[in-house]
Amino acid sequence: MKLPYKAHVAVVDGENFILFRNDGQIFEPSLTHEARPALDTTNFSAGVRHQDHVGREIGRTQLDELAHGAAVAEWLNAKCIAGEIDHLLIIADPKTMGEMRHHYHTKLQEKLVGELAKTMTQETADRIAAAIQSE
Repeated sequence: MKLPYKAHVAVVDGENFILFRNDGQIFEPSLTHEARPALDTTNFSAGVRHQDHVGREIGRTQLDELAHGAAVAEWLNAKCIAGEIDHLLIIADPKTMGEMRHHYHTKLQEKLVGELAKTMTQETADRIAAAIQSE
């Protein structure tokens, strides 16, 4: 996958959000950690879509995890609207990715260079770069 120089890479799951910046070449990414963003997980709008009583009982629907995904999307939206992010790759587990997509602003969509539906928050920057390169 092509990853432009200085593109941001958001690696997300239901609890973690790690932000990187590509300091490498377009086909040979080299990821550098950015400051850990502070999030306000107050958007529990996913609860409207997840009214399944059985799903809540057996733990298939975790509103806190979905609210975290919404908070990440809102943070990324704000940075894209402010012009602080020019190119963005999002790597997230499938459930979080699905929730985040509900909250993408058009400015974020314009700056999105790709998405990878993978759980990679526990991986090193080198392994994440390798996964991007192999796509």
